Amino acid sequence: MSAPWPLDDQLCFALYAANMAVQRTYKPMLDQLGLTYPQYLALHVLWEEDGRTIGAIAQRLGLESSTVTPLIKRLEAGGFVTRERDAQDERQVRVTLTPAGLDLRDRCGCLGEEIIARSGMAIDDLQALRDEVRALRDALEQRGAETA
Repeated sequence: MSAPWPLDDQLCFALYAANMAVQRTYKPMLDQLGLTYPQYLALHVLWEEDGRTIGAIAQRLGLESSTVTPLIKRLEAGGFVTRERDAQDERQVRVTLTPAGLDLRDRCGCLGEEIIARSGMAIDDLQALRDEVRALRDALEQRGAETA
């Protein structure tokens, strides 16, 4: 068995470190809004399509429903969303934005613009990087599904 590669040579560490840098960039802006990064992501899913179920939010974020439920409960306590059982299937909990949750969308604007500005990279380069990272995710998920 060979020795592990140095940490700086590992793709997983580069992705992890980049993710942490993005979250550190967002944090001051999200702190002003009273949100955590996972809460921001959950709200973003609802801004794309309001009234999703907990399961649909979890699927969109690549998380388990049991991880999303407490996050949604905190957003509900903050007055940003409401939860109610689906009329057709009471096993499903549907999440809807409140007026405060909708207002937050306008206050957030596009936080991604801050990443672009702080990176100093061209938008085309960042979009190409995003596409490559998505392709990596899709390939890994596809291979995982094939071996499961």
